Amino acid sequence: MAKRSIKILALIIPLSLTSGPVYALHTLEKRSGAAALASPGLLVIDEEQKFGVAHKEKIKTLKTNVDCLTLTATPIPRTLQFSLMGARDLSIINTPPPNRQPIQTEVLVFNEDLIRDAIYFEIERGGQVFFIHNRVNGLAEMAEIIKRLCPDIEVGFAHGQLEGHELEERIFDFIHKKYDVLVCTNIVESGVDIPNVNTIIVNNAHQFGLKIGRAHV
Repeated sequence: MAKRSIKILALIIPLSLTSGPVYALHTLEKRSGAAALASPGLLVIDEEQKFGVAHKEKIKTLKTNVDCLTLTATPIPRTLQFSLMGARDLSIINTPPPNRQPIQTEVLVFNEDLIRDAIYFEIERGGQVFFIHNRVNGLAEMAEIIKRLCPDIEVGFAHGQLEGHELEERIFDFIHKKYDVLVCTNIVESGVDIPNVNTIIVNNAHQFGLKIGRAHV
């Protein structure tokens, strides 16, 4: 989307099963009021677990006499309970997308030699690396550590507090392989699809959750 401040994707799709337009919501910002969506016929809520109470109150104003489809990989207890009680219909998608490969996960203590080896292994087979450090404070310092460990590769960093144009530029630079490693927060979990990245190193992984999908190399 052209403007980063607009996090509502409005699609006017003629569907015979709905009585009005279709709106697909990924994220609602506080300044993006629900009143902007007029007469919806189908409400699709992706990543429901990321919506706060205030956001859901806005969504409630849309849901009267509106078909609602909620998508989540980690259902919140209230939604899950409603489904188990039969108050909501529940569908489970068990089939992975085409070319989705199984994730190979290793849980290790922080070790610079292991980090260096993992990065070079990926770079030597033509791939790229995400290094997730989910703290804006210290992100640049962590990027310097990676540069010290791997002085002959290009390392960049990115986080959500950067200006929109700067963040976009860094992500596109990474996509175009100007960086081999991108040190970043878990901002890359939302809407960033770079098939060439097939190694992700997560620092302090016990402190937060992260959804990961792996395509074929």
